[in-house]
Amino acid sequence: MSRYDVLIVGAGHGGAQAAIALRQNKFQGSLALIGDEPELPYERPPLSKEYLSGEKPFERLLIRPAAFWKERQVTMLTGRTVASVDPGGCCVTTADGETIAYRALIWATGGKARRITCDGHHLAGVHTVRTRADVDAVMRELPETGQVAVIGGGFIGLEAAAVLAKLGKHVTVLEAQDRVLARVAGEPLSRFFEAEHRAHGVTIRTAVQVECIEGGKRVAGVRLAGGEVIAAQMAIVGIGIEPAVGPLLEAGARGGNGVLVDAQCRTSLPDIYAIGDCTLHANPHAGDRMIRLESVQNANDQATVAAQTICGVEASYDAVPWFWSNQYDLKLQTVGISAGHDQTVVRGDPATRSFSVIYLAAGRVIALDCVNSVRDYVQGRRLVAEAARHDPARLADAETPLKELV
Repeated sequence: MSRYDVLIVGAGHGGAQAAIALRQNKFQGSLALIGDEPELPYERPPLSKEYLSGEKPFERLLIRPAAFWKERQVTMLTGRTVASVDPGGCCVTTADGETIAYRALIWATGGKARRITCDGHHLAGVHTVRTRADVDAVMRELPETGQVAVIGGGFIGLEAAAVLAKLGKHVTVLEAQDRVLARVAGEPLSRFFEAEHRAHGVTIRTAVQVECIEGGKRVAGVRLAGGEVIAAQMAIVGIGIEPAVGPLLEAGARGGNGVLVDAQCRTSLPDIYAIGDCTLHANPHAGDRMIRLESVQNANDQATVAAQTICGVEASYDAVPWFWSNQYDLKLQTVGISAGHDQTVVRGDPATRSFSVIYLAAGRVIALDCVNSVRDYVQGRRLVAEAARHDPARLADAETPLKELV
């Protein structure tokens, strides 16, 4: 049985940052990182953007080169999946039967792309966008693909749609809600992005339900409830992720839609921490509601907190959430969590393609969506952190820098 002082399960942003932060905090013990993919840790956000478009080769996605991990004595156990956790025995067992012991365990597995379950989900040409292998499969089929149906109008779906449209494909986005980005943004932002995609030749269909995916061995179309068929030789499914926490929950960890952690990223199991997309935590910037945050920022910040706690450094997770999305020549930067807002303020003119949407709850600023407006994003961060009350009229005045309202 191999044994490590700290074993990190998951080789994404969170797992990589946990290993980096442990060494930065002078951790001298043995350290290993298990990943179920064959690659070294790499950045995932570019998968649906620069990597899919061919603008950025995979080597530029690596979080650190191989030499970095070797120099810091981080053992990389790639291509392995943890099937079970034994908290009492302080060990995990991989899918191929290997047992690995630990003194402390950091669970950083993120999530798996949610699969569509309708008839035809198994056909060739049905893809998700979560891993390098996913995107490589899409890229291999693009030369023989003219029409693409994107199922899901969230960020992944819209980013993929933007790239595919630029590559000359006829793209149709199918969204079950009455607008795209309905789960994460206000209506002004949704309508702006719908218009932008349509201006680039993308067909946006909202309030539609997918009944099945048609085809013999390969996708030929997507049938909607009501009988209409959207012709397509490829279907990209972007309907969210499912947190990869099965082994922890089976071992007795508290949780459900994610594994429950405290402010130090400790689970309810002894000496087991969890970080990133798979964690359920009380977030002060969401009214202390229990939420899961799917963002690089959250993964990295929780990783640092867990590493510091293991090293005996007092730390607590209290970061202002932030996110970003690139579509065409548009850069969306989000700070805060807009869920629960009761008022939106549009700052600037969306027609100029540079504006912000400010979200308020009970008169307090809780989030901003900034499109091609870096100044608002940078200055608005303080407004979200302070959650102070502000006059909507002044917030809407694009001539008044937000820093003057801090």
